[in-house]
Amino acid sequence: MNLIALAIFAPLAAAVLILLIRRSPSALALLGMGLGLIAATGLLVSAFGGTSKTLVLPGLPDMPLQLIASPLTALLSAMVAVISTFVLIYGVGYMKIDPEKPRFFATVLFFVTAMQMLVLAGDWITLLAAWELIGFSSFLLIGFWYRRAGVASAATRAFIYTRSADLGLYTGAFLLIATSGSTEISVTLSTGGAAATIAGLLLLVAAIGKSAQAPLYDWLARAMVGPTPVSALLHSAALVAAGAILLIRIAPMLTPGTLLAVGVVGGITTVLTGMIALAESDLKRLLAASTSSQYGLMLVAVAAGAPIAAVFHLIAHAAIKSALFTGSGVFQHSRESTGLDTLKGAGRDHPLVFAGFALAALALAGIPPLSGFFSKDTIIAAALNAPDAAWLAPVALLSTLLTGAYMARTLRVLWHGARQDHPLAGLAWMGAGLAGLTAIAVILGAAFPFVSENLGMKPPENGFAMILGLGAALGGLALGWFVPVSRLLGPLLPWARKGFVVAGGFDASILRPVLAFARACDRLEHALYGAVLVVMLHPALAIARACDRLEKGLFDAVLTLGRTSMHIGFASRKADQDGIDRMIFGLVHATVALGGRARRLQSGLVHRELALTFAGTGLLAMVAVAVFMIY
Repeated sequence: MNLIALAIFAPLAAAVLILLIRRSPSALALLGMGLGLIAATGLLVSAFGGTSKTLVLPGLPDMPLQLIASPLTALLSAMVAVISTFVLIYGVGYMKIDPEKPRFFATVLFFVTAMQMLVLAGDWITLLAAWELIGFSSFLLIGFWYRRAGVASAATRAFIYTRSADLGLYTGAFLLIATSGSTEISVTLSTGGAAATIAGLLLLVAAIGKSAQAPLYDWLARAMVGPTPVSALLHSAALVAAGAILLIRIAPMLTPGTLLAVGVVGGITTVLTGMIALAESDLKRLLAASTSSQYGLMLVAVAAGAPIAAVFHLIAHAAIKSALFTGSGVFQHSRESTGLDTLKGAGRDHPLVFAGFALAALALAGIPPLSGFFSKDTIIAAALNAPDAAWLAPVALLSTLLTGAYMARTLRVLWHGARQDHPLAGLAWMGAGLAGLTAIAVILGAAFPFVSENLGMKPPENGFAMILGLGAALGGLALGWFVPVSRLLGPLLPWARKGFVVAGGFDASILRPVLAFARACDRLEHALYGAVLVVMLHPALAIARACDRLEKGLFDAVLTLGRTSMHIGFASRKADQDGIDRMIFGLVHATVALGGRARRLQSGLVHRELALTFAGTGLLAMVAVAVFMIY
């Protein structure tokens, strides 16, 4: 079997089996994901060995659907498969006592299938289809516990925010197709001029929505209502990564004007959401804001002309953030809350889990020799070498400083507090998933030179980048550990806690208008339906009612006639039985009786015969005399 097909359809087949059998969902999920991981690893080995694989499917005339495992797409496919596998291992323990395990694992596998389609897509039509599927499946996963208060609204908000931005993807992709005459992504990247600028800006809008960039970052923090494995997958290597992946793939086409816009969006996002994370009082929401900030940093790398730096941080962040989320899930189960006030000392409850969480936090902060140090060093070097270094470099350094500050604050809260012993179901599975992700977050940086060599991209170098980056990371850790957040943010703290929302934010400008428009459309539909009933169906309904009444009248008449006939029949039968039959049978009985009496007269005795003759003659004489006297 083609390895591309196996990487995509193995998780899908497992999802279908889980829904059909509804038994052993964990085992089936791990089996399907394991086969997908083997296939993705094979694609990576093959691509890095110089052999790219392609799977062509029937599509539009002269526009086939293509799935391509090039060095970049194979690397992204392997990233998705590895992170998904460890998150599913973690999910076996996390969902151990949840009655909805089949639905959970099937939906996660469906999402992984869509994500693999997205990263391997070789044409815009396939990419658009996969983009739609990840949006739909993420809606299902965020709203998994839809019966809980606020979950349905959070899933709806995420869906509407990202769908609003998806218009940029559609218009941008179709503009590239119309300009180049091809749906192949590699062909459309040769587009230049105004078409490239407009298409790049439109695709940036789509990336803003999916990767939760300014001003559409609010939905990500609210999406934390889903299960922690969902957060670990969607907000590290999957859903939120889609926007950054899109910009990395189209980087060769981006014009200077588009790169400037990408840098502005990424720079604003990485700083604003970094401050939001620092001000957060909920662990999962803090990690969500951090996710937006780190993807903003990736956009800064793209804007600096170094997509390889964005690739490094993309794969490093996938392992780091999924480890942080899985660790937070253990603390959440332990204290039954994600509020930082409740989680004080939660790290002491499970020291090994805290150790893994702390390693991931230090990696995200950029401490050597962990993977985040190397990826951030590359981004800072790219920013220092960029034409716009005057503002890109300070933004990258400030983002690194903020990352260290909110990670140090989190570690301090988790460790400083009283220990509480809470036995957890499925802790071994959760620990195994966390351990695997943490190990990748620790050692992944060593693979970056090998990755850049096989991708054919040379990472930027700058002698000051390492010193400045490490100084910003250590300074951030010190500030976050020793200085209260109120002093760090000062007058910005209230704004940061509100998400820097101005005039109601996009809830007021997008969400509520969209929902109001949907309700108006629903009312219009009902009105049109009623009008159609009145104008077109009312006469038909009147005729139908008249026919119904006529039919009922005929039925009643036939029923009455039938009952009358039955009564006449019953009366006729009674008259026949009690009248004529009785009279005939009476006459017969009388005749028989008379015959019996007459038979007794024929005795054969002479004297009796003579007596009867004499009596009869006398009787006749009496009758004759009586008649004579009357007349």
